[in-house]
Amino acid sequence: MKARQLLLAGILARAGGAPIEALAENNIMVQQTMSKAAQLPIEGEFPSLGGATGWLNSPPLTPEGLRGKVVLVQVWTYSCINWLRTLPYVRAWAEKYKDQGLVVIGVHSPEFGFEHNIDNVRWAAKDMRVAYPIALDNDYAVWRAFDNHYWPALYFIDAKGHIRHHHFGEGDYEQSERIIQQLLSEAGARDIGPELVSVDGQGAEAAADWGSLKSPENYVGYERSENFESPGGAARDQRHVYGAPAKLKLNHWALSGDWTVGKQATRLNQSNGRIVYRFHARDLHLVMGPAARGTSVRFRVLINGQPPGSAHGIDVDEQGYGAVTEQRLYQLIRQPPPIGDRQFEIEFLDPGVEAFVFTFG
Repeated sequence: MKARQLLLAGILARAGGAPIEALAENNIMVQQTMSKAAQLPIEGEFPSLGGATGWLNSPPLTPEGLRGKVVLVQVWTYSCINWLRTLPYVRAWAEKYKDQGLVVIGVHSPEFGFEHNIDNVRWAAKDMRVAYPIALDNDYAVWRAFDNHYWPALYFIDAKGHIRHHHFGEGDYEQSERIIQQLLSEAGARDIGPELVSVDGQGAEAAADWGSLKSPENYVGYERSENFESPGGAARDQRHVYGAPAKLKLNHWALSGDWTVGKQATRLNQSNGRIVYRFHARDLHLVMGPAARGTSVRFRVLINGQPPGSAHGIDVDEQGYGAVTEQRLYQLIRQPPPIGDRQFEIEFLDPGVEAFVFTFG
């Protein structure tokens, strides 16, 4: 995504003969962005980080020790697709503004049990190039201190320790960076120009294709799952052999084979178990991992009964083959247009996989 310039002159220079109506619309957009950035009330005080169960990339940080710095706190959990799609921006802001007084802190508040494991978080941070300080929030103490309810969440804190803005979920990247620039300028930073970062998210970090997205996330464990279509329903916390209907409605799914459906995850007990899902989206992801650390589970995916070919995700080859080696989000499908209803199938060639949640983009 190319950076936008704040000044109208920049817009005019790039417009190059655009209709007057378009220029007027751009001018209004710029004025609205400036107005939003200027109106920053005090929303609260920077709460304690003392409840963190550990730190990565930094010694423990405190609100008192950060006084005089502008602080951007992001609450995240490493398998969350919504967080992954914000990461290119947060990573770029941390790098661009670090010498001008910005400190970015990632508060890792885990959603799934495997995300409590510090080795998993350490691996994920290195793999995803998260080099800024990370507060491990396994007890959700920092989550509660911010009265937070979302992944991801951004909190913008000025040099005096006041929370001046927040944002939940994806998007509003231009406004967020303008607010960072404003708070840095208020703190006395010099040479804060109007330019914005330019990012190009790759793989799972790429922005969703919102225009074609008609499938919401859906959990595979029984606690929050919807639209499960295997005959007889789920046998909770019990080993059971399931069958899948030949045809599924949109956003419905089914199991085939010997599975145990648990509260958070569903585990395969014997090889050649399948999950079938009918979806409508450019991307399909599945959060999963081997039940036993250090093992690998081979799989193959099909789309409408065929190998994915050019529709394969980054964790799958053109014939649909891949392997589950870590507990994380796997991108299985990224299909070219046109986007329509598709039937996805993943068959695990080995036992011992745990599947947690489907997400789309």
